[in-house]
Amino acid sequence: MGQNVREEEPQAHRIVGGGAGGLELATRLGETLGRKGLASITLVDCSRTHLWKPLLHRVAAGSMDRNDHDLPYLAQARWHRFRFQLGRMKGLSRSLREVLLSEELDDDGIQIMPERSIGYDTLVIAVGSRTNDFGTPGASQYALSLDTPEDANRFHLRLLNACLRANAGPQPLSEGQLQIAIIGAGATGVELAAELHNTTRELVAFGPEHIEPERDLKVTMVEAAPRMLPALPERLSDATQRLLEKMRVKVLTGERVTQVSADGIRTSDGQHVPAELVVWAAGIKAPDFLANFDGLETNRSNQLIVDQTLQTTRDRNIFAFGDCSSCLWPGHEAPVPPRAQAAHQQASHLTRSLKKHIQGKPLDVWVYRDFGSLVSLGKYSTVGSLMIEGYFARLMYLSLYKTHEYTLHGFAKVLFDTLARLIVRQTEPHVKLH
Repeated sequence: MGQNVREEEPQAHRIVGGGAGGLELATRLGETLGRKGLASITLVDCSRTHLWKPLLHRVAAGSMDRNDHDLPYLAQARWHRFRFQLGRMKGLSRSLREVLLSEELDDDGIQIMPERSIGYDTLVIAVGSRTNDFGTPGASQYALSLDTPEDANRFHLRLLNACLRANAGPQPLSEGQLQIAIIGAGATGVELAAELHNTTRELVAFGPEHIEPERDLKVTMVEAAPRMLPALPERLSDATQRLLEKMRVKVLTGERVTQVSADGIRTSDGQHVPAELVVWAAGIKAPDFLANFDGLETNRSNQLIVDQTLQTTRDRNIFAFGDCSSCLWPGHEAPVPPRAQAAHQQASHLTRSLKKHIQGKPLDVWVYRDFGSLVSLGKYSTVGSLMIEGYFARLMYLSLYKTHEYTLHGFAKVLFDTLARLIVRQTEPHVKLH
C-alpha cells in the first residue's frame, strides 16, 4: 500500500462519488458543517469535472457541448468550503476506517496520484451506476454506453465520422451504414433516439450533400419488455411510441438481444438488425467493486442495502444513496427507483442527518416523495406523469437541471450562466460539429 494521507481531524466526512447527489451533498455540507468548522468535508471522484448525468444523451447526439456545462470539482470545492481529491475507489477497510484508492495515471502512463488510503469518521458512498449488459456476447466490445461524459463524446465523434465516411464513399450505402441500434427503451434510450432525429438532420444540413436523412439515417430501438418505458403507465408508453414512429424510429418490443457484432445485433427470435453504431442503454448495476465491500450487504446488482435512514445495514458509520444503493419504498414492491429526483431528495436529507450523526442524536427516516418522471423527446414533447406538448414541456424538463444547478451555485450564478449560454447559442450552430 502506498502512502496514507489521513489527516487527524475531528469528524472527517468523506463522500465518494461526485455525481448529482454526491456533489450536492458535498456542497451543502461544506456550506453548513465545513464553513462553521464542525467537520472536515472531502469529496473523492475519479473525474476532474462534473456533468449532470441526464444530459449525456444530448452530449452524445451533439445538441449540447459538454464544455459549456462541465463544472470543475476543485473550483466548486474552493467556493463551498470542502476539499476535493482525485481518485478511484477500489476497496474499503472498515476496521481501520479507511477508503482505499487506486493509482491514477495520465494518458502517457505517468503517475498522477499514488495508491493510497483516506481515513474517515463518516463515509458516504454515492458512486452511481453503470450500464448492465448482462454478459451479452459482443456487448462490451461493440456496443457503446452512456455512463460518462467521455462515453457520450466517443459516441458523438463516431457519429460524425460515420456521416463523413458515408458522404465520401460510393453510393448507395452498404447494409447497416448510418443505422443506429439502441438497446433498451427506457428513458435514456428514448431520449437519445428523439434527440438523434433532430441533430442528425441539422448535421447533414451543414455539408454532407450525398446523405438524405429520411432515407439514410435510421434508428432502431430494441426492448426486451412487452412495451417501451415499462416504468411509466401504459398510456404514456403507447403515446411515446407513436411519437417516435412519427420520427421514423423503428421500435421492437418483446425482443431480447442475444449478440452484438461489428455489423449490428441479433435478437432472441433470430432477427438481425444491421447497425453501424450500437448503444447499450438497457439495465443498470452498481460498480463491481461494491460486490465484496468488506462485508457490507449488497444485492445482485451490486447495490449497497440501506435502511430508511440511508445507513448501510452492517455499519452505521457508512451511508449510501443514489443509484449505487437500494432502499425500501414502503407500500411498494420495488425499492426506490434510480431517478435524479431521488438522489436530490436523499442529499437534502443527509445534510440534516449527518449533523445529527455528529451529535450522536437519533436520525430521521427518509421518505421518498415521487413527483413522477419526465422523458424528453427533444423539441417535440415531454412525456411524463402528465403529457404536455411543445416548448412548455421542454421548459419543465430543463427546470430539473436548473434545480440541480441552483443547489450547487445559488440563484445569481445560475441566472447569469443561463443568459450567457442563450446569447452564445444565437451565434453558433445548434449541433456540435466536432
